[in-house]
This record gives sequence, C-alpha cells and structure tokens, in this order.
Amino acid sequence: MRIYLESLGCRLNYAEMASLGRQLAAAGHELAGSAAAADLCVLNSCTVTGEAARQTRQLARQMARANPAARLIVTGCYATLEGEAVAGLPNVEMVVGNARKDELLRLIESANLTGTLRGSGSRSPQHAIHSTQSASRTRAFLKVQDGCRNRCTFCIVTVARGEERSRPIAELVAEVNALHAEGYQEAVLTGVHLGGYGADLGESLPGLVAALLTDTAIPRLRLSSLEPFDVTADFFGLWAQSDGRLMPHLHLPAQSGSDAVLRRMARRNTVAEFEALVGAARASIPDLTVTTDLIVGFPGETEEQFAETVAFARRVGFAHLHVFPYSARTGTPAARLSGQVLEVERKRRVRVLTALDAEQGQAVRARFVGSTRPVLWEHRGDDGAFWSGLTDNYLRVLTPAMNGCDLHNRITPVHLLRVDGDALHGEIDREGRVIPESWFDS
Repeated sequence: MRIYLESLGCRLNYAEMASLGRQLAAAGHELAGSAAAADLCVLNSCTVTGEAARQTRQLARQMARANPAARLIVTGCYATLEGEAVAGLPNVEMVVGNARKDELLRLIESANLTGTLRGSGSRSPQHAIHSTQSASRTRAFLKVQDGCRNRCTFCIVTVARGEERSRPIAELVAEVNALHAEGYQEAVLTGVHLGGYGADLGESLPGLVAALLTDTAIPRLRLSSLEPFDVTADFFGLWAQSDGRLMPHLHLPAQSGSDAVLRRMARRNTVAEFEALVGAARASIPDLTVTTDLIVGFPGETEEQFAETVAFARRVGFAHLHVFPYSARTGTPAARLSGQVLEVERKRRVRVLTALDAEQGQAVRARFVGSTRPVLWEHRGDDGAFWSGLTDNYLRVLTPAMNGCDLHNRITPVHLLRVDGDALHGEIDREGRVIPESWFDS
C-alpha cells in the first residue's frame, strides 16, 4: 500500500510520523510523496492554538480533495480533544487519540486498511522514508518522551498529551545508531517536556545526552525546546565534553518578559532568572545562539507589561523570536481569565515583536560574518543556484552551487561573508580536510 504521512505543529509530531514511516516501510509499504499518490493518508494533527486547529481541518479537506479515493486516519492532539469533529471530516476512516498513537501500525492492519503494495516493490525502507520526507531531510527528529507535568494556564497540550512517559536510554541509543546508519548527520531530541526526560525512569536529560555522546557516533546532536526552569547552570558543562557534537543552540521559551504575566501563566521562573540562565549558558558555550517563544495579548497583559516584554527581548538579544498572539483554548484556566485582549491589539503587538525579531536576527547573523562555521547542507534551491544549510548554531547559510559538487547531507566548514535577509552567504573552505578536491571536478 502507498501511504502518505503528514504532520502539523511541533517537531515532536514530525518525529512521531518519521518513526511511523520507518515502521510502515519495514512492514513492506511504500511511503507516498503526496496525498494524490496514496491509498491511505495519515495526518498527525495539532491544536496548540485555534489557528492550528483550523489548519488541521483545512489540511484534512485538502487531502480529501486531492485524492477522494484515499482513506484518511487522523491522530494527534486535535484528534484527541475533538474526536467527534474530526470524525465528521471527509474521508476519515479512523480517529486515533494520542494514547493509542504508538499502536498505529497495528490499528491500520487490524482494521483491514492494508492492501497490495503498488508500484515496482523495489524500494528499500530507507528510500521510502527519504522519499516522503524529501531529499532535504538530513536531520532526524527523535522523540525521547511524551506528556508534561507542568500546568501553564494557556496550554492545552498537557491535556491532550497526558502524563509524562520517557523512553529508555538504551532504546534511544539504538535508534540514533540506526538513524546514523541510514545516513542522517544530525539527531534532534524532542519531547513535550524535554527537560523532564527520565523523571519516571530515574534518569535525566543530562544522562541521556551523555550516553548519546558516548555510545553513538552521529556527528551532530541538537536539543529542541527546553523550559528555562528545567535547566541549571551545571547542565552547560555537557557542551565542553561533546567535542563539538552537541550543537551550540538553545530554544528556551520565555513566553513573556513581564513577571506579572508570567505569574498569571503559572510559569515557574522570573524574568531575572531567565536572563541569568542565558548569561550562564553564553559564558559556558562559545558562539551560542538562543531563540525563544513569546505570547502576546495574554489575558490582563497591559501596554506597560507588553513594553516590559519588548525591553526584555532587546536585552537578551535572541537570534529568533517565535511570536504568537494569545489564543484562548477551551479547557485551559487562561480561557476563563478576565481582561481578554482585543484581537486587533494582539495583532498589533505581534507586529511590534516581529519587527524586533527582524532587527535582532540581522544583528546576530552579522556578528558571525568573517568567521568559519560547520554547515550541514540540506537542499539545493529551486533555481539550482544555491545550496542551503544550517550552521551548528542554527543559522541559515547559502553558498553558490558548483558543477560536480553535491553538498547534500555533507558537513563542511564555511567562511561566512555577508548577511542577506534571513540568511548568511558563505564560501566553502576548500582547504579544509572535510572536502575532497574531487567534489569540485566538473
């Protein structure tokens, strides 16, 4: 059977679909590159905001229009919380909540949704996985835990995902080694509450990272979102022990730069504590970049409190701001708070921080002009003129494409020459040992 996998929302959702893809391929199925080419579609849904829920419904309808004959399974957070609404969408054959997401392969087979493999049947599981994730997929997103014990007042995900469950370290080491054997150069550790990894197993995130550094040889390990109140300054010592394999980039969701707003959000840190943590991280990790999430227009947020957030973002100097207008989610305490901010004002505040993000992003990228950094090349642009990749500290880099030089999924040293919008332009260090001269033969 040809099966198309699609995800919305967080990196954890993508990690889950990548894992399902490997299971399906190993079972003899072919992963389709589009809904139109599939017999069955699986959509991993999101409901973190009202817009995410709307996009889930929209995408399900688009998939049905693209292939009216294909059946659709919807799983994920929106399917968990709004199962009846999902069941009413076109072509939906099955709704699978998060509690049963790990059983998807068995559920598909027990429901008699499988069929004869269509096509030549000659594709390997590795080829099938890469075909559905596109040729640019050089980083693997690895789900290390699920669920969250925090109770931020704005968050519906803790309701949708349930209690915390961590995967054993030995299992994760084996999976990273398998991903490296498939050709992946980078593994990104993901979870709903990544910093809480191992609490249910008597383990910890630092212990997991140390094991992956010791027992795998994958060149790059990266951490996804980490709550600032889960991290202590001694955690940063891992970078010095990693021989450059633990990437110097942290995503620390601040959510607000106002202590009053943070208290209403039930966040477990203050603004001063967040800034001290970033200072400790920068002192320990050379060339570190820090990104964050900010919610604007949270119930009761005054203009003065929003100004505190703007000033906070300026002081910290984030490489990127993920800015979200507050979205009331039924079932969360924040939806019942007084002082709901008008939509027009929420949108204005988003524009203010978006402009600041562009300004600060340019400044951060400009700091690295003139330096040389390792870049993992992901894909060639649509016009074929440039290769695009990411530095170790998560900055986008472009370099001219050259005849006979296939950079895909290679890590090379790059001289960073100038800033151009959201990216840096660089020149590959041809004197470095990473690049054989034969790559440049026309």
